[in-house]
Amino acid sequence: MSDPLDPSDPYETTEAQLARLLGRALNSFDLSDRLVERLGTALAHSSSLYTTQHSPASGAWRETHRHTYLLADGSSASLWELAYRQPGDRGTRHELFDGRAEACLAAARLFGDEPAAPVFAAAEEEPVADAAALSALLASPGPVRRHRRYAVERSADHARRVLRRAENTDRPGERVAGLLRSAYAHQISQAFGGRPSPADGRAAGFTLYEHAFVLLDGRELSLWEVEHTATPDGRHMCEVYETEAAARGAMEIRARVR
Repeated sequence: MSDPLDPSDPYETTEAQLARLLGRALNSFDLSDRLVERLGTALAHSSSLYTTQHSPASGAWRETHRHTYLLADGSSASLWELAYRQPGDRGTRHELFDGRAEACLAAARLFGDEPAAPVFAAAEEEPVADAAALSALLASPGPVRRHRRYAVERSADHARRVLRRAENTDRPGERVAGLLRSAYAHQISQAFGGRPSPADGRAAGFTLYEHAFVLLDGRELSLWEVEHTATPDGRHMCEVYETEAAARGAMEIRARVR
């Protein structure tokens, strides 16, 4: 199991956050003086988990975080932080880089061809945060949302809400609910959307979502949610299943029988 994520203090100033990052990085001296000077003018910051990889068998794990700063001149700058633990390490090590490529190279150098383990990462082409988006931090204490495959937020609560709104009697039970209490990241993606026509000619809307979760021990678990209007009165209904096959099977049945 990896270390729990280092939670940010919502009242921590940008100056204090930057000092904390630079203070714990083993290679902070590698950052250019010019970059450090620019970061010294930061007015606001936003941090997000970018990638994580766990190897429960060996105890090794690593995470990449992106820290983006709104500077006084209206521009933005980012630091990429590699946090990792190798077999035998007693604590977490941290390194900072001024680019994603450098952080990826450092991870490859440290871990080499480590056996594959559950991985979740940001999309290949993540939009670069601009000053306009980051300026929202000055008006709101909440984080700036970015497109990425897995969101590290209140994932256990999200799982609970998905299960609570399920109306099907064969929805996942306490075993699955218990596992999802340790979820700390999740992704929602649409797997299907359309209006198949049932035998009586009355069209009904169907949407299939995958709610994919990452658990604290590195395992991944998905819930498959079917939203449809194939009900006698046409009202909206939600059903949740443990597998995609079960969810698609339910959709086929609902499309035929109303």
